[in-house]
Amino acid sequence: MTRSSVSCPVPVEQQPVNEYEELKSAWLFRDCTASVREYAIRIAWIYGLSWLIAGPLSAASFPPNKYIAQFLLGAAAGASIGVVLILVRLYLGWLYVRDRLFSPVIFYEESGWYDGQTWTKPEEILARDRLIVTYQIQPILRRLQLTFALLAVLYIAGSIVWQIL
Repeated sequence: MTRSSVSCPVPVEQQPVNEYEELKSAWLFRDCTASVREYAIRIAWIYGLSWLIAGPLSAASFPPNKYIAQFLLGAAAGASIGVVLILVRLYLGWLYVRDRLFSPVIFYEESGWYDGQTWTKPEEILARDRLIVTYQIQPILRRLQLTFALLAVLYIAGSIVWQIL
């Protein structure tokens, strides 16, 4: 973090730039900043782990020895729920930090929930924060949106195949 000449009354842990740095280094959220290949591998791992729950549930409804296609489609759809839940959590976390960085006014708590204050960012801090939003956070949000869109396309394709069966 770069130090500003402006005194900031916001506690260090509540300053948007520090919230961004903390989120960027958190174990789940840092996956969004990885290369496309590493990001895809991590999403595939989440999907694979979700199969551990979705597979047996699908097998209970569609025995694989009789209804292999329905079993596979049902388990695939069920496993995608785990991925969607993780993606929603990631998206909401990054969206919160983006909104805090982009906002010219910051709400913060001095010592507890009962004494909230607001602080208007000086122009230099606001400009820095908005650059972080533009060049760091917006690409992450676009990546997550693209992942949601891809999952929606796969779900629709699975639904079409299900109707054909």
